[in-house]
Amino acid sequence: MEPMTLGIVVGAAVAGVGFFITYLSGKKVAASTVAEAETKARSLVDEAQKEANAIKREKLLEAKEELQKQKRQYESERDTRDAKAKQFEKELRRREEGLEQKFDVIAKKEKQLSQLETDLTRKHQSIDTKLKDLQVTMDEQTARLERITGMSREDAKKFLVDNMVNDARAEAAQLVKDVRDEAKINARKEAQRIVLMAIQRTASDHSVENTVSVVNLHTDEMKGRIIGKEGRNIRAFEAATGIDLIIDDTPEAVVISGFDPFRREVARVSLERLMGDGRIHPARIEEVVDKVRKELEEEIVRVGENALMELGIHNIHPELVRYVGKMKYRSSYGQNLLAHSIEVGYLAAIMANELGLDVNLAKRAGLLHDIGKTVDRDIEGPHALLGMELTKKFKEHPLVVNAVGAHHDDIEMESPVAVLVQAADSISGARPGARRESLENYVKRLQQLEEIATSFDGVTKTYAIQAGREVRVMIEPERIDDLRADQLANDIAKRIETEMEYPGQIKVTVIRERRSQAIAK
Repeated sequence: MEPMTLGIVVGAAVAGVGFFITYLSGKKVAASTVAEAETKARSLVDEAQKEANAIKREKLLEAKEELQKQKRQYESERDTRDAKAKQFEKELRRREEGLEQKFDVIAKKEKQLSQLETDLTRKHQSIDTKLKDLQVTMDEQTARLERITGMSREDAKKFLVDNMVNDARAEAAQLVKDVRDEAKINARKEAQRIVLMAIQRTASDHSVENTVSVVNLHTDEMKGRIIGKEGRNIRAFEAATGIDLIIDDTPEAVVISGFDPFRREVARVSLERLMGDGRIHPARIEEVVDKVRKELEEEIVRVGENALMELGIHNIHPELVRYVGKMKYRSSYGQNLLAHSIEVGYLAAIMANELGLDVNLAKRAGLLHDIGKTVDRDIEGPHALLGMELTKKFKEHPLVVNAVGAHHDDIEMESPVAVLVQAADSISGARPGARRESLENYVKRLQQLEEIATSFDGVTKTYAIQAGREVRVMIEPERIDDLRADQLANDIAKRIETEMEYPGQIKVTVIRERRSQAIAK
């Protein structure tokens, strides 16, 4: 065979062998690649399964938390509804108790009316009986007169009729007078009972307002800082507050003097803050005073709201609440105006409850009766009428407006509530210790009381006691008997009413003492 042919054969054989080897090698690599792919696929599937399980657990936890959250929210709403239901039940019970009390009052009033009707029926029967007896007497007199006088029947009848009619009228008038007197006595007793009960149930503290306030200092060196260089600090302070600052030799104390309690309080608080801060100069003084004034204005509103809450008064105009708070910084004859007004509200409410009147209207009218004293002083007019215009402006009830304007008789009273407010105002102001009176006027009043009582004949000694609310008169028993003693007490009381001015009432007690002695031997 030729060498060339042999080479081709050998080359072909080698190529075939190489192809076969390459085929076997590629098949092995492909199998290895498939195995790796399957392994990765299984790994991805396992990871996906794990991730799916984790997501599933997370969603279950979220679902459980959401369920717990909704459960808690439901329980909270249920508790709120239960609390509201209990509050509603409590309010219903309170209203039921109030209705029962009103029913008891109505039943009592009905019983009293029934008793009054019975008494009137009995008195009518008594009058009818007396009239029948009178008719019998008239018939007897007619017959006797006909026999004695020989007058004609018509003349005698006319004479007797005129005579009996006059007597009957006189007797009827006397009977009516007795009934009226008895009714007045009973009414007076009932009024006294109601007033005394109202006074006993109302125990208010009486605070006396002064015209000065004292601020204590840590050291006397602070006085120099308050005065400032050439007095510039004290001048700036007095100009900003409108209050006089008195710095004298009193150790560790400064006196704030002024007639306006609100300005005096602003000055006191401002001075204490300035001393605590340590920076005392005109600019700082103006800044602190302005800040304190704004704070006290806010405090006035809170004071008014507290007063309304104390009396249980609602639905009042916000601006009127501020006027109520301003009463804390007003006084009347030394008596704090807000404390006096709250007491009047309580007294009027208690008396209104006893008489079956509107308690809420009585409270409002009592609290607001002196509201006119807080109006700007530049406005002229009686405080009762100023208060009436103020309450009318803020849409108060017409009966409250009338009670405020009529409590000093500036206008005519239109309801019993106005009468109760006037009575409660007198009770609160006339109580011993409620209002301040100068020593000089007090002594003069006692002396005048004793002089009036001593000026009557038969009086031996007089004693003004109980802060001038009672005068006891000793008389000569030989010159004045018991009947004359009663008349003397009335005469002294009338003369005191005409010649003196005094708060409240003065009791006149005439004492007739007779001593009988004997000696046993």
